[in-house]
Parts: sequence; C-alpha cells; structure tokens
Amino acid sequence: MAPLARRGLIALASITLLALSGCSEPAEGGGSGGDTIKVGILHSLSGTMSISEVTVQKSELMAIDEINAAGGVLGKKLEPVVEDGASDWPTFAEKAQKLISKDKVATVFGGWTSASRKAMLPVFERNKALLWYPVQYEGLESSPYIFYTGATTNQQIVPGLDYLKQQGKKKLFLVGSDYVFPRTANKEIKAYAAANGMEIIGEEYTPLGHTEYSTVVNKVASAKPDAVFNTLNGDSNVAFFKELKNKGITADAMPTVSVSVAEEEVVGIGKENIAGHLVAWNYYQTTPGAANEKFVAAFKAKYGADKVTSDPMEAGYSAVHLWAEAVKKAGSTDVEKVKEAAKGISLDLPEGKVTIDGENQHVYKTARIGVIQPDGQIKEVWNSGQPIKPDPYLKGYDWAKGLS
Repeated sequence: MAPLARRGLIALASITLLALSGCSEPAEGGGSGGDTIKVGILHSLSGTMSISEVTVQKSELMAIDEINAAGGVLGKKLEPVVEDGASDWPTFAEKAQKLISKDKVATVFGGWTSASRKAMLPVFERNKALLWYPVQYEGLESSPYIFYTGATTNQQIVPGLDYLKQQGKKKLFLVGSDYVFPRTANKEIKAYAAANGMEIIGEEYTPLGHTEYSTVVNKVASAKPDAVFNTLNGDSNVAFFKELKNKGITADAMPTVSVSVAEEEVVGIGKENIAGHLVAWNYYQTTPGAANEKFVAAFKAKYGADKVTSDPMEAGYSAVHLWAEAVKKAGSTDVEKVKEAAKGISLDLPEGKVTIDGENQHVYKTARIGVIQPDGQIKEVWNSGQPIKPDPYLKGYDWAKGLS
C-alpha cells in the first residue's frame, strides 16, 4: 500500500475513534456555566494554511470583543477558547473533541479546508455539538450540526464560470491542491463546462504545501488555455503565481480566476505577482456600505493599519454575530434551541444582507467577481445584484444531476 494511502487510513481511523469518544449528549446550555459562555475558536495557527486562517481567528476574536463590549449574550460575557488545528485534519478532529468534551464550549467557530471540516463533521454530529464553518467550499454537503457561512458552489464557483463564459473564455486549465475541495469542485466545473460549450484542456493537482511549480506552469503554458481556474489553497499560491510571472504569463494573456485567494493571500503572494488576475468571492475590503466601512476601520484599529480584510475572515466575523443573535432569540445556548432559533435570521453585515436558510443551514450571499489591483486591493467588476439562495446540492442545475 502506498504511504499516502496508509496515512489516509490511519487518519480516518483516528477520526472515527475521536467521533465515537466523548459524550453524545452535551450538558444543557453547554459552555454557559458561571459568569461566562465559553466558545471554541479552532483554526490553523501554524503550518501551510496559517497564511489564510490566522486572520479568520482574529476577526472572530474581534466579533467576540464587540459582543462583550455591548453587554455579552444572555447577560454573560463570551470567553474564547483558542486551539490550533496546525494545518492537519486529524488534529482538527482531536481539538474539536477536546473543545466539546473538556472545555464544554457552547459552540465552535473554525476550519478552512474541506478536509478539516470533513474530519470534524462526525465529531460534532456524534456529540450533537455545533460548528460554524466560515469558508467557501465545494458543496454537496449539509449537516444538522454545521452552519456554513461561506459560499457554497452556486454562490461562488458557478458565478465564476458564468463570468468566464460571458468573457468568451472557452478553454480552461484546472490547477488545484490534492484534496477534497479542489477534486470535487473540478468535477462540478467539468460538468458545467460540458453543458456550456467549454473545454477542459488540462488538470493538475499538487499536495498542500507544495512549492515547486515550474512543471505545472510549463504544462499550463503549453496547453494555451483561455483562462486558468485555480483551486490551490494555502501558501502554494505564493509559489504558483511567482512561477507564472517568471514564465512571462500575464493576466491579460491568460487570466487566472482563484476561489481561495483573497486580500490576505495577496499580501503573502506579493501584489506584483498577481495583479490583474481574477477572484470570485462574496466580499472584498472594497465592498461598499456603512457596515463594511465600520468593520474595516475596526479591524485596522485593532490589528494594525497595514492589515487587510477578506471574505473568509468576514464570514467568520459574521458567524459569531449570527450565532449570538440566535442565542438571544432562543434565550439559551442549548444547541437544538439555537438551531431552531437561527432559521431565517437576517443581519446587515459587512458583505451586505445575510440570511440563514433554515432548510440547509447555509446563508444567502451575493456573488462578486473582482480583479486584483496593483495596490493589492480587489476591484469588483460584477456582482449578482442580490443575495443568492444557497443550493449546496446544485438541485437547480440540470448539468449537475448525478454529482451528489
């Protein structure tokens, strides 16, 4: 058996044991004993994904500070319990179990990669505990114990493809990290392409943390696509975009649309290496509105004037406020009461109006396509005009039948 396969089986066994450990019925109002309500914060503060996840943790802590400054929830202050998933999905499962069974948190905000989410999912379902997951993902999933505040497929990937189609881009090359999100997203992209007169002329995957992209970029250059659809995650994006520039591949000649590169990643990649390329998200630091102006100013005041905001960290910030609103409505931190109360909750947040879909525990989100500017900020060039109802299983698309 190959080493990668052995490692996968060992990790899967570890996750299964973790999911089966601990209590299956958390205490009433778990995390709300004493004068505080404990909440878990679980992100990669080390490893390849820390380039993306540290800022999400910071935004969630800022939201907690805001809520506490306004009097807390149910008369109690929120107490964050922070853990490091270390860019390792079995560690996410282990830390999730620890937060639930040892720390007795009322809820957890965390994760980035779909591998980390899928590792945590059985832990939360077995313990009947609640996870708020803040990052866009590949869809084809829903869990009664997860709220998804990032985009699902029809709110990010499909609009990104629609935009490329409108721009006359018919030949696509797919580049992604080798794990569940890019693999699944690219199955969806290939199904879309087949139904919309587009052709996939290349498809390459590299491990998370991979930093040598000369071979991949040579393949892209040789294929001569109209555009590249990029699902790389973490600091691999730094090496990929630097190599594109080294090979003289410009955004004008061969634009890349990314779905995991936001303002925070642009800083790490270097704006000079990525300016002109496209991104598909639901929020940018430049998104207009009073709520976002306040949010950006508060984040810079707290963490530094040179810090940037981004879609995943805004979704993490929003998740904390949505959970707090559901707890207030429920009058309790009890998971089942919070889930019921959350249905239909709507708040005006930095990205705009966000409403929780009670059917699948995703949120309505406005799709936005942007171009990275020479200063590292993102200029929106298209948006959906209104929040899109989440359709994680792509039930509304004939071309997606059979994917789930």
